[in-house]
Amino acid sequence: MIAISDKDTLSKMITLRQLQYLASLARHRHFGRAAVDCAVTQPALSMQIRELEREVGTELVERRPGEVVFTETGLNVAQRAETILAATRDLIDFVRHRDVLSGALKLGIIPTLAPYVLPRVLPRLQADFPGLRLEVRETQTRNLLDELMRGDLDCLMLALPVEGADVESLKLFDDAFLLATPADDPLPERRHVTVDDVEQRRLILLEEGHCLRDQALAFCGATQHEQPASLGATSLATVMQMVAAGYGVTLVPEVAVDAEVRDERVKLLRFAAPEPARSVGLAWRRTSPRKRDFAALGKVIIEALRQPQRRPALQAAK
Repeated sequence: MIAISDKDTLSKMITLRQLQYLASLARHRHFGRAAVDCAVTQPALSMQIRELEREVGTELVERRPGEVVFTETGLNVAQRAETILAATRDLIDFVRHRDVLSGALKLGIIPTLAPYVLPRVLPRLQADFPGLRLEVRETQTRNLLDELMRGDLDCLMLALPVEGADVESLKLFDDAFLLATPADDPLPERRHVTVDDVEQRRLILLEEGHCLRDQALAFCGATQHEQPASLGATSLATVMQMVAAGYGVTLVPEVAVDAEVRDERVKLLRFAAPEPARSVGLAWRRTSPRKRDFAALGKVIIEALRQPQRRPALQAAK
């Protein structure tokens, strides 16, 4: 429990459970969904939040029919509650995780890395750190950062840099971009292409929210903003099928090439120096006590990606 004192009383107390319920309500803006998130009944959650309001001496939530509206003070308290809850989880981690890469570790990873990195890293982690229980969350960067700062995730693997004074990061590797075009595109494979070659063709992008989309637009320049932003594609696999069908071109991270560029209808071209690339790394809360774990995880990732991939032999046709 956390003691709150002022000139009038030293007896007021608020609990971590109350802060957890308030923080969940601030995220969901719905008593029912917050109750499910906290694994309690809705009346129990509502009662604890009312008790919290009595303890702090002010209304935090306006209860209106069909909606939840936070007061200005309520929003401020909910934000501080997230910080306190994250610090509490860090405290527990400090006590529990004395051995490197042991126990539970919650890793967030962006969709343009997860399918290409995890299959190469997970077997090595299982072999070298059998006491580790890795939990993986794959979603877009903004969601990952929100969940990291709430303490729902321990560490992220994503494109750097990461904004925020409360976050530390470790660069792992540079991931170059290649230009994927239909196989019958007139650009010769022996030539190194430039941004002008991209701008003369229709650039196919992932939907908004993916950092790979933003990186492609940043490299290709403002003229690409005048073209359709995307066709709602949420994966590189979908984008690559559109390229194979002749709908346009796209930028492919080199880490994804082995998995995504297997279609004879697609060819890859390298860019002239300096090649466009993204920096890939790990990020975590500055207050986290598990920095040894993250350094060890980064070392495993780098070593795993250096190893050549073993591709399964094709079965002979009968």
